Amino acid sequence: MKKILDYIVSCIYLIYFGLVLCIFHVAQAFAYNVLGRPAHKRVVDWMNASISYGWYLTGSTISFRQLTDLPTDRPIIFVANHQSMFDISPIIWFLRRHTPTFVSKVELAHGIPGVSYNLRKSGAALIDRKDAKQAIVEIARLGKLIQQENLSAMIFPEGTRSASGQMRPFVTGGVATLLKRAPAALVVPIAIRGTGHFNPKGLFPLRSFSKMSWRVLPGIEPNGRPADEVVKLAREAIVTELSKLG
Repeated sequence: MKKILDYIVSCIYLIYFGLVLCIFHVAQAFAYNVLGRPAHKRVVDWMNASISYGWYLTGSTISFRQLTDLPTDRPIIFVANHQSMFDISPIIWFLRRHTPTFVSKVELAHGIPGVSYNLRKSGAALIDRKDAKQAIVEIARLGKLIQQENLSAMIFPEGTRSASGQMRPFVTGGVATLLKRAPAALVVPIAIRGTGHFNPKGLFPLRSFSKMSWRVLPGIEPNGRPADEVVKLAREAIVTELSKLG
């Protein structure tokens, strides 16, 4: 019976999801080309709010808690575990004050209404995972951007999703490159739980009545530490928080 329910609510949500992406794609294009970047950002924020709160259509819940005060006078590098494509929307919405800009694979820059347009226009680091030199250049550009404008970068150091909830090792390179170009940045871990359960394989079916949570943890001051030490501390903080969540 639960499986049948999953198929039903998945159909309802995915129709809603597709409409949100298409409507906000058009709204983004208008905002960016007519009203400018600040208007485009507001449209993107509300698109991601609509995606996130739409999960209630599946009976699922979201819990986003910020366990620390975040600065607004310096750049931030958010570091999180990665379970699903649905990790992203609550980060954009609830942390909108900090304008999180993502490190993303270049393939996502085309073919997804709303999402791809934002990646191309937001300043995201679009990396080719088969071209290490290109990836470093893109991430370095993002680091320079957040340093100059006191924005934030969002990176998933696992490099790929782990729907099982078993975290992979964190790769240091991306964070190291960001820190090199944004030496004033604070590194802030985010522990994500439940999105892999909600979205285990592709988009269909989703699992109804999933409980998803995001916890923004206390920041880590680089203070001249090696990047691998900073990344290790971030991963340990995420593991500790996830163990508390059960």
